[in-house]
Amino acid sequence: MLKDFDLALSKYIRPGSFPLAIRMVKAGEELSERTKRPKRDMDIQVAICQTFSLARRYGWQIAVGEEDVNCPLALTAFGFRTETETFACGEMCAGMFTETKSAGARTEVAVPKFSFQQYRYILAAPIARADFQPNVYLVYGNSAQIMRLMAAVLYMKGGYLTSKFSARLDCADICIETMKTGQAQIILPCYGDRVFGQTQDDEMAIAIPVGIEPDVMVGLEGTHRGGIRYPVPSYLRYTPQYPAHYYKLFDAWKKEEK
Repeated sequence: MLKDFDLALSKYIRPGSFPLAIRMVKAGEELSERTKRPKRDMDIQVAICQTFSLARRYGWQIAVGEEDVNCPLALTAFGFRTETETFACGEMCAGMFTETKSAGARTEVAVPKFSFQQYRYILAAPIARADFQPNVYLVYGNSAQIMRLMAAVLYMKGGYLTSKFSARLDCADICIETMKTGQAQIILPCYGDRVFGQTQDDEMAIAIPVGIEPDVMVGLEGTHRGGIRYPVPSYLRYTPQYPAHYYKLFDAWKKEEK
């Protein structure tokens, strides 16, 4: 199923970086030998958005746990460290994302979160290369590609896709919100994703929960058959208009024909 899904994404979406499979790994689950760890293998600590960029741009299978991650906000949201009053009071937002601590506190309470030590690692790899069963799929692309994939997600059930945004902690939206709701999420890359993940201004993403990929593949084929394509076809069947003096040539040709 993973390779079939990856092939469908390649055929219909043509993303510029590897679509990812992501798994939240519990304590006691083993990581395969080919899984890279930032602290152990590169002597660096990373942000979670940076982890996804390493996987989608380098094609690596990579796992991060508490020792690999140095983003305090992500450590809190993913339950690798305890949530403290310093986080909950809004101090991390105030003066940057919100005017006041009280406004920041309203933002922090809305951040999707796993419970403390619910998971041990975040594991990510290109879909076709993953040696694990994922919880979430993550695809980055331009707005047309994400629109195209969103249409495929909605093909079987119809309706609208509803997502939420806060300009920060998109890693929590990708993994935690998608897993908790069981619904696909449109991802507006956050400020940190752009700084540390080096996500570009023309990129956005969609996170898709595991289990609906058969419907999404049907949706990709069905919407393609219905005329929803990427690259989006330009409408080219029209008669162009030119500067008025160009048309004097037609007059000149008419005189020659007489």
